[in-house]
Amino acid sequence: MSFVYNSFIFDPLYNTLIGMFTVVPWIDAGIAVMLLTIIVRLILYPLSKKAVLTQVRMQEINPKLSEIKEKYKNDSQEQAKQTLALYKETGVNPFSGVFVLIIQLPIIWALYKIFLTAGFPGVNTEILYSFIHAPETINVIFLGLINIMNKSATLAALAALSTFFQIKIATSYQTLPPKDSTSFSDNLARSMQIQMKYILPIIVFFISYNISGVIALYWLTSNLFTIGQELVVRRKLAAAQLVK
Repeated sequence: MSFVYNSFIFDPLYNTLIGMFTVVPWIDAGIAVMLLTIIVRLILYPLSKKAVLTQVRMQEINPKLSEIKEKYKNDSQEQAKQTLALYKETGVNPFSGVFVLIIQLPIIWALYKIFLTAGFPGVNTEILYSFIHAPETINVIFLGLINIMNKSATLAALAALSTFFQIKIATSYQTLPPKDSTSFSDNLARSMQIQMKYILPIIVFFISYNISGVIALYWLTSNLFTIGQELVVRRKLAAAQLVK
């Protein structure tokens, strides 16, 4: 397992970062992390785009889901069966967004190891690919202001704020169940959506602050990329609907 992790995640990320400092020697480590994040998100773009499309389709089939809930409100087993059948029929995978998040966790861990446990800003030449050369120096002061090796309340706050807006934009197209609904599932869905919007940014702040500015910067860049992607994909879908 360790061999797979090092071969396919840690080593490629490490070499990509070091290669950036060689190719573009004027960048600092913060800019390198942002560029690396964009590269990672571009690689994950097909998956994350599918997650956005799933959100759109979930919104489209929401009336049918409500019908199923009402029709089988006294038969939870049949309700679950019919719901899964509807997902299969419409090609909706409600967990596609979770996959994108899970895939990023090893990347975040690799960045943590690179910057805080692998001797960075020193360079471990033993794991460099033959075509990657170690730079003379690595500047870890982001934009000449923030040492990303240390904790940064500013970057953590920006990561939390961007998380809030990313969730706000993603959920703005969803219809919340009515407040007076007596359905347990409706009330649970409403509660989960509200808590995710306001609690998750707080969690992001404390995690990113307590680890380092590197993680906060990764989270910030990833959120901004997601926001941009969400707006672009939905705009294209809206344009396609108008053409139809």
